[in-house]
Amino acid sequence: MIIIKAQPQHCEDIARLIMTAMTDECCQNIAGEKHNIDDFHKMMLELVRMDDSQYSWRNAFVAVDEKATDGDIDKAPVAGAIVGYDGKDLHRLRLRFQEAAKKHLEMDYSQMDDETQEGEFYLDSLAVYSAYRRQGIASMLLDRMIRHAASLNLPAALLVDKNNPNAERLYTSLGFRYQNDAMWGGHEMKHLVVES
Repeated sequence: MIIIKAQPQHCEDIARLIMTAMTDECCQNIAGEKHNIDDFHKMMLELVRMDDSQYSWRNAFVAVDEKATDGDIDKAPVAGAIVGYDGKDLHRLRLRFQEAAKKHLEMDYSQMDDETQEGEFYLDSLAVYSAYRRQGIASMLLDRMIRHAASLNLPAALLVDKNNPNAERLYTSLGFRYQNDAMWGGHEMKHLVVES
């Protein structure tokens, strides 16, 4: 398994993995009563294919199973993905999400809470396909993104749901430390930061 910078051919996997990270319940909640998970997926795929959305493939690293295709990385199946970006760019990048939500879902998300801020590199979404779990891939993806943040002289940061102690254990094992409490999407969260 190797971690590489995402490429356009990884967009479908990145969109599906972002939705996995969000959970079906959250995706359906964002989609609203008039739309379903398929509608949400179409919107996410469009956002991942963009160059300037918070979910863009340009903001992602993927774990690929190069052994599954005799080392041909371009054809290697994706096992997991992580998406992150400079917190100072949140409002600019989120504009694309807000536009897409109006277009695809007829929903207005212009008043969303901020999940990040200037001065940190925000790890937005992390997921591994079920067939590849418990192999250390999430840790590899996190480590790669932490190093990427450090190359930009920024600490890596994320929000973890207070009701997800397993995820919190993973993050703290990699050096993330509690910063403060936060609310996002109606959930009580912990804001964790790791200095590289």
